[in-house]
Amino acid sequence: MTAAISTIGLTKFYGQHRGVLDVNLDIREGEVFGLLGPNGAGKTTCIRVFLDFIRATSGTATVLGLNSRTDSLKIRQKVGYLPGEFVTYEKLTAHELLEYFANLRDHTLERAKTLADRFNLDLSRKIGELSRGNRQKVGLIQAFMSDPELLILDEPTTGLDPLLQQEFHEVVLEEAKAGKTLFISSHVLSEVEIICDRVGIIREGSLVAVEEISALRERALTRVEIVF
Repeated sequence: MTAAISTIGLTKFYGQHRGVLDVNLDIREGEVFGLLGPNGAGKTTCIRVFLDFIRATSGTATVLGLNSRTDSLKIRQKVGYLPGEFVTYEKLTAHELLEYFANLRDHTLERAKTLADRFNLDLSRKIGELSRGNRQKVGLIQAFMSDPELLILDEPTTGLDPLLQQEFHEVVLEEAKAGKTLFISSHVLSEVEIICDRVGIIREGSLVAVEEISALRERALTRVEIVF
């Protein structure tokens, strides 16, 4: 199967500080892949290299068959992206912001309005007036609304209540069923288990394992304490 994202020896240092070390990864087209690790493990660094927001110290990354450095513009045209911290124009309403993004990609707001209904988001309110959870909804909508080939979502359920997390999971599974590839960064194992086909585990900048979710469940340690 063709790789949607592929890295060879991907390494990034910030001066003397470690970002990621020698990451070799192949993410298949049409799968939901979760990158699991604690804060500071290197998840966001990988994403920023994929999208050419930062440059690798060494190694290579290809996204949808395109070089992450030389073909970054083409890559971004095909990708829906949610950053870990969704910061944007606070004086615009959610509707105005999404309309702005739609115009950039020559799309309509039809899908954005459908997603806003599903996520119970009032598009008439200004971004600066929204709670963290509602801002996250705007970020999710802008990532999904252009019907991209690949979705890269960094900690996508941050700030969402459990019911909306469930709605997000349903949207992800619908996208996967439609043949889209999704790369989801998370530090929550239970969430990754629900929506992902495979998971990579990153620790201190190194990719220590890549497992099918079914295999990960079988190896999971369960402790049971019975008091009677």
